[in-house]
Amino acid sequence: MPELPYLSLIVWTPILGGVWVLLASGARSAPAVRNIALIVSMVTFLMSLPLWGQFDISTHQMQFEEKSLWIASFGIYYHLGVDGISMPLIILTTFTTVLVVLAAWEVIQYKPAQYMAAFLVLEGLMIGAFAALDAMLFYVFWEALLIPMFLIIGVWGGPQRIYATLKFFLYTFFGSVFMLVAIIYLYVQADSFSILAMHDVALGFNAQVLIFFAFLVAFAVKVPMWPVHTWLPDAHVEAPTGGSVILAAIMLKLGAYGFLRFSLPITPDASHALDWLMIALSLIAIVYIGLVALVQPDMKKLIAYSSIAHMGFATLGFFIAFRILMTGDVDGAALGVEGGIVQLVSHGFISGALFLCVGVMYDRMHSRLIADYGGVVNRMPVFAAFMMLFALANSGLPGTSGFVGEFMVILSSFKTSFWIAFLAGTTLILGAAYSLWMYKRVIYGSVANDQVAKLDDIGARETLILASLAIAVLLLGIWPAPLLDVMGATVEHLLQQMAATKL
Repeated sequence: MPELPYLSLIVWTPILGGVWVLLASGARSAPAVRNIALIVSMVTFLMSLPLWGQFDISTHQMQFEEKSLWIASFGIYYHLGVDGISMPLIILTTFTTVLVVLAAWEVIQYKPAQYMAAFLVLEGLMIGAFAALDAMLFYVFWEALLIPMFLIIGVWGGPQRIYATLKFFLYTFFGSVFMLVAIIYLYVQADSFSILAMHDVALGFNAQVLIFFAFLVAFAVKVPMWPVHTWLPDAHVEAPTGGSVILAAIMLKLGAYGFLRFSLPITPDASHALDWLMIALSLIAIVYIGLVALVQPDMKKLIAYSSIAHMGFATLGFFIAFRILMTGDVDGAALGVEGGIVQLVSHGFISGALFLCVGVMYDRMHSRLIADYGGVVNRMPVFAAFMMLFALANSGLPGTSGFVGEFMVILSSFKTSFWIAFLAGTTLILGAAYSLWMYKRVIYGSVANDQVAKLDDIGARETLILASLAIAVLLLGIWPAPLLDVMGATVEHLLQQMAATKL
């Protein structure tokens, strides 16, 4: 095991880098501030790579652990560690942040130092939430990351940014209150804030149900699941491009990660008894929200609803596993959970890429309305090729990352119910409908107006950003084995916890 405190370095380098950017803003020009932010984000990404390179795929045990006493009177520890679930999400975070910094290079002219600093601090807090093994430390990171996102939307957002920001903050903060109550109750039962110790607490069924719903409120809002999803489209529409990318690619994953880290292992009996509810909510997100996406006139709002629908696959995969476990088919249950996790990573690439594509067009025409476009391919052929790839990936095209996770979840669903699999499979039709219909109206046809006629194709910086995501989408779509190998032992252990009754 390496001696370097990799996780602390990855958590605190961007946070301290954000402070450095703020301190340098008064004395340095905007280009210098941007360079500092890019260097910090790239260094953080490079430091995260050894997590993958030195990860032991043969064990479910936490790796790269760091533990030191933080608040002695309550037994709260600064305890970090990663397993096969959290480690890929951390690398996704560091990779995406580099692209967000590059995407804002020329676009953000108002307070660029503060903008860059907010994203760097947000990066560190999100990594901390994924790596925390102390429940109170997790809660601190979980709540703290609301602050920079609040500022990102509120300061650099659109005309309705105050409304969207308050709605985002109130929804997520409200859910977190219930999670805090559940954490405190579990602390009393386990006599420890250690998340791993909470996994071993024997809870009665009624207590499990109450704790399950307490966590559900917090995690369902963050995912978000129907019917607590309404804050997301407003937040996406008003957020700057970078805010939308981080929100979709990373922050939504924290809710799904919460189910894996807390709900499933701590309340397995309640999770099993209520799997019908979670499956139903997931299917509503996949089908109903997919239909809602079809009628959206705003590109960002369409992609936001698409995100809700695709995140439904992750929660469906997690909870369909209980039904498969009842039949004794452990491999089938693993297929569902692993498919859900692959969907999280894939959605991070695809949704981030689509929001960046909308940002490219918005920077040139200052409109997100589909009706204002048409014939973009005539002026931006390279951009059109990239956007076509991401639209197809969002539709679940085989060979792209969008296909892998959805196929695994649908295949696992067939092991329990044809109708669940059928409803889940409608996303392949609905996803193609709203993604390709949007693409057709925006990209194809004759040049719609004088503004489109003046468009210039993407430059080297934008090409680098979109090419990086295109490679990730294709690589995961063609060769998902490395990701599946990393999570294999962890998912197997999680299934054992899910199958073990605490009554």
